[in-house]
Amino acid sequence: MPTDQLVTKFRAVDTTAICDADKSTRVLDSAIRPRSAEPRIFGPAFTVRCRGDFLAVLRAVETAAPGDVLVVDGGGADIAFAGELFARGALVRGLGGIIVDGGYRDIAYVRDCALPVYSRFVTPMAGSTSQLGQLQIPVRCGGVEVAPGDLILADAEGVIVVDPERIEALLDAAAAVKGAEAELIALLDAGSTLSDGLNVAEHTAALERGEPSALRFLV
Repeated sequence: MPTDQLVTKFRAVDTTAICDADKSTRVLDSAIRPRSAEPRIFGPAFTVRCRGDFLAVLRAVETAAPGDVLVVDGGGADIAFAGELFARGALVRGLGGIIVDGGYRDIAYVRDCALPVYSRFVTPMAGSTSQLGQLQIPVRCGGVEVAPGDLILADAEGVIVVDPERIEALLDAAAAVKGAEAELIALLDAGSTLSDGLNVAEHTAALERGEPSALRFLV
């Protein structure tokens, strides 16, 4: 479970700044979209693998610790692996969110739900409840590998996965990105151009000469 200090640091940034700070960040397929009123997630992954059957998701809701984020590898199937009852049950148990590479249903409830819920599809048809599935194993969700305990961070921009041992340094780097962006925004608001705050001409000239270069803030 992230510390209060890390939670505070995440509140000050967003997934875009984290991705700018580290281009190797694992990003879930953008087809996995927020379905609930609250998109923001920050918690350890509790992984689930199931195919055409949602019993494993129910088991996970009842097994995961408070703050855990259920990451469901449903194989991208267009069937519902969870719905209103599971969202309510997750809220009772204090879980941090549910992310399903597959379908979710009962959106009339979920769209106003305080529990962050993401899914690839919305569909009324649920799977069966006759297979155990697998819990707390490495899974593939939204096209990326997720291991139990990996940190899941999400907001309105999307869902990313971060190695726990890298999170503090990455959040600090993201805060530096946000700080530079804020200075550039202040310049723009004052009537300056993007080239006043970015090395556009220098970067372009270097690339034209075939030299290595990087776009960077001047502020």
